[in-house]
Amino acid sequence: MKRKFLLTLSVIFAVCGSAFSQQANIKGVGEARKQVREANKEYRKEKYTEAEIGYRKALEKNARSKDAAYNLGNTLYKQQKFQEAAEQYQAALAQNGNRQQIASALHNIGDVFMNGQDYAKSVDAYKASLRLNPRDDETRYNLALAQKLLQQQQQNQQNQDQNQDKKDDKKQDQKKDEQKQDEQKQDEQKQDQKQDQQQQQQQQEQQQNAEQILEAMKQNERETQEKVKEQQALKMKQKKTEKNW
Repeated sequence: MKRKFLLTLSVIFAVCGSAFSQQANIKGVGEARKQVREANKEYRKEKYTEAEIGYRKALEKNARSKDAAYNLGNTLYKQQKFQEAAEQYQAALAQNGNRQQIASALHNIGDVFMNGQDYAKSVDAYKASLRLNPRDDETRYNLALAQKLLQQQQQNQQNQDQNQDKKDDKKQDQKKDEQKQDEQKQDEQKQDQKQDQQQQQQQQEQQQNAEQILEAMKQNERETQEKVKEQQALKMKQKKTEKNW
């Protein structure tokens, strides 16, 4: 996946030596070159922590050192410090190297994005690398792999979205059913309340009717008793009258 070679100092400084001579102190450049050579030895021994320290020291001596930035990116990549590695590759690109150097840096940036499963950016990086170096079969293979993984990622995301939509629709249907059930319960409760009110009203009417009937019976009884008393009084009066005669 990632480029395994280190940039050679002779190629880099053959292209950009005049720019370095104008922008950096000659002594600092020389010290940076020496520091890079020492760091390269550590890198080849797979002592990546020591190599990282060496490349960083080289950048302190000469911040415009493309080989120090690029090789530091490789070292960080080996240590799985992918974000930092991408930053160093970008720094190397900013120094305007030759087409091969830039293509290699873009290839490695693609690898960083690939590792982070950011396949869309990985595809873009590999395509940019191939535009500079169309004969790079390794980059072409990585591009095809990244495109395939991107397609799978997009399909998985689409399936997840569809499943989520189905879940949302199901929840919405359940919510509607619950609302319908609640409405039915409320209707039943209202109906029960109406029936209770009707029963209470009927009971009240029946009680009122019973009371009226009872009162009428009492009234009738009182009237009957009064008539009886009147008749008795009339008889008593008639008896008294007959006796006097």
